[in-house]
Amino acid sequence: MTTPRLRPGSSHPWHEQTFWNWLGLAPFFLFVLVFLIVPSLNLFTGAFVTSSGDFTLANLGVFRNPNVIKAYLTSLQVSLLTAVIGGLFGFFVAYAVTIGNAPRWMRGIIITFSGLAANFGGVPLAFAFIATLGRTGFITAILRGICFPGADGAAFCPFNPYDHGFNLYSLTGLVLAYTYFQFPLMVLTITPALEGIRREWREASASLGASTWQYWRDVAIPVLTPSILGTSILLFGNAFGAYATAQALTGGSIPLVTIFIGQQIRGDVLGNPHEGYAMALGMVVIMAVTIVAYSALQRQASRWTRS
Repeated sequence: MTTPRLRPGSSHPWHEQTFWNWLGLAPFFLFVLVFLIVPSLNLFTGAFVTSSGDFTLANLGVFRNPNVIKAYLTSLQVSLLTAVIGGLFGFFVAYAVTIGNAPRWMRGIIITFSGLAANFGGVPLAFAFIATLGRTGFITAILRGICFPGADGAAFCPFNPYDHGFNLYSLTGLVLAYTYFQFPLMVLTITPALEGIRREWREASASLGASTWQYWRDVAIPVLTPSILGTSILLFGNAFGAYATAQALTGGSIPLVTIFIGQQIRGDVLGNPHEGYAMALGMVVIMAVTIVAYSALQRQASRWTRS
């Protein structure tokens, strides 16, 4: 007969204290209810009602608006670009501090920085970029001050980025700002997968006469592919839902779907909150697909870490 397992210092079996077990989880479920389920239900119902509360499908007509379609396409473009750029940069940084020859002390610095930078966004990030790379930013001022005497005696300043088409307040600047918090997120999420690459696999491939390229092509890359794809999808969703950084940096001049939703729900003169709910519902669908794909790829990747 099996004796029930007891907790240290307790005379009652663990399974007999179900009430206290669920009570410990109550704050979590309360948080999910208040900040996830209730807002999602309000969003869903708001997309299918009029201002007077009557059911309607007219709000979905917002998806026939060319400006809304352009906003979705721009958001998808920014998300895809930053996921690829941040993913590649973050992968090589993570590789350097795990498998590469980077000093061991650098790993702690990189991981700590990544943990901070991945959560540094919104208005503070936009202000930091404006103060750094804006038209009067200190790096711009330094580059603008590097001048040489020209043939006609006039100063020649070739390093001012704004003289060569760069504009921080454009789509290029927005991608640069998003990449700042995208690549640290890649570092944090791909590092465990790189650490899961076992040394025995490389030694076995080398003993069989495989070159470094063959090892990465036939062993490491297939193992890492689910993790890389899953993390890239996570970066895509992270950028797709961003709002404050773009709003503060560009003032809403770049048509992103999050900015369009904010303009509708804020209640401006031409705003329609229920059309904003409909656009947000479209974002929820895209994010849900992203989460499902990420979860599936993570389960695929976890098979290798368990083996």
